[in-house]
Amino acid sequence: MLFNSLEFLLFLPIVFAAYWILNKWIDRGPGVLRAQNLLLLIASYVFYGWWDWRFLSLIAFSTVVDYAVGLQIAKANARDLPDDAPAEARSRSARHWLWVSLAVNLGLLGYFKYAGFFIENWIEAWASVGVTMNPWSLKVILPVGISFYTFQTLSYSIDIYRRQLKPTKDLIEFAAFVSFFPQLVAGPIERASALLPQIQQRRKFDYDEGVSGLRLILWGMFKKVVVADTCAIYVNDIFANYAQYSGPTLILGAIFFSFQIYGDFSGYSDIAIGTARLFGIRLMTNFRTPYFSRDIAEFWRRWHISLSTWFRDYLYIPLGGSRVGKWKAVRNTFVIFLVSGFWHGANWTFIVWGLIHALLFLPLLLTGRNRRNTGDISGLPSLREFAGMAGTFAAVTVAWVFFRADSVGHAVDYIGGWSQLPTDWLSTNTYLPPRLVRHEILILFASLLMLTVFESIEKRAISKLPQSHIFAFGVVTALWIMFLMSSPAITREQNFIYFQF
Repeated sequence: MLFNSLEFLLFLPIVFAAYWILNKWIDRGPGVLRAQNLLLLIASYVFYGWWDWRFLSLIAFSTVVDYAVGLQIAKANARDLPDDAPAEARSRSARHWLWVSLAVNLGLLGYFKYAGFFIENWIEAWASVGVTMNPWSLKVILPVGISFYTFQTLSYSIDIYRRQLKPTKDLIEFAAFVSFFPQLVAGPIERASALLPQIQQRRKFDYDEGVSGLRLILWGMFKKVVVADTCAIYVNDIFANYAQYSGPTLILGAIFFSFQIYGDFSGYSDIAIGTARLFGIRLMTNFRTPYFSRDIAEFWRRWHISLSTWFRDYLYIPLGGSRVGKWKAVRNTFVIFLVSGFWHGANWTFIVWGLIHALLFLPLLLTGRNRRNTGDISGLPSLREFAGMAGTFAAVTVAWVFFRADSVGHAVDYIGGWSQLPTDWLSTNTYLPPRLVRHEILILFASLLMLTVFESIEKRAISKLPQSHIFAFGVVTALWIMFLMSSPAITREQNFIYFQF
């Protein structure tokens, strides 16, 4: 089920009303908490099953495995270790159970997401040395959101293994944690230590939280419908017909994709966070104005925060991080970015995208500047800060070309076309695809301006605005969304980009 669909427009208020009516009816004892969690679980399975009900068995299987593994790891730790044992101590039995969780979850992820990729490249590798193999097709449907909920369940098993979290004995509340529908298919990737305790506590309706949630939902819809879907019109045309356009047009297409993917993905995160607040649950912030970053290290502290911190805590730091000597730190940096790229999809374009970011990060690591720029800018940026922002945005935009392209060759040819000068500098068609509605480019730039202005304002500052100002902004945003959706050039209910990951 898509957030920007009529089905969700009906689904959300029905579940919201049932959830809080149920909370009022059952006003005593643990029964209300169990009823809330059961309703969330049913709603989440309906939400996911709306796409393809067959893959509900996959979520259920992963849930049962990690639920049982968590109990076994805790039992092994309690049996083999004294109460005052250090957190670093591990038992062999607990380690074996952790490997069960890793094997099942990563095995499912590897099969559904990467089996076809490895088979295809295996055949091509033999063909390069003159050995022809009889290819056989492996048609595997990629389950929506499998990369997200797999990492979420893994965090549960790993945290119990590290003795940082106690397992739950309630299967319903654990299943509700795994399948919580607002962030099920595209994050944020929540840690068990952050989300599960909220599932284990009774929620009460808070008016201010509800208003905050609705505001985030509206803002997320603005990013998706107004910014991302409008940019997609130009991006899709320019990338598909890049050989027909001059350099300035291709550069414009890359810049539009930078805004498209940000509006699309951060818009989803805002809708997910806002929806969760309607049910009394707080999710982590996933984006913090990443295009205002002054270097690539700061960019990754602001972009897809739930994934970057997951890799940091569960892969980078266990490998030794940056405190194991320069060369090992360089190795760890390349591992983290290449794995991050591969996490996004079974295509060499994502691996190259990760490699580019590793190379951009490397100078900061070697000079010890990867931890600077940790604070937000107060007021207008200095000339140096502005130059850093512009350079970082340019580097990220170049890398996005590989992320968006169909193949590495496509990306290289696309970037190579940037040096091609237009034949007629005065022609509008030199810069814009002629098949598109002309006035929409003005709407798009106005939307990007609104996005830039409001994203540069801290949320705490917005919360201090008078209610009349917030209401006026909501009305203007809603009208803008309806106006854009009435355009015949925009296809309604466009999938979110990160659904494919």
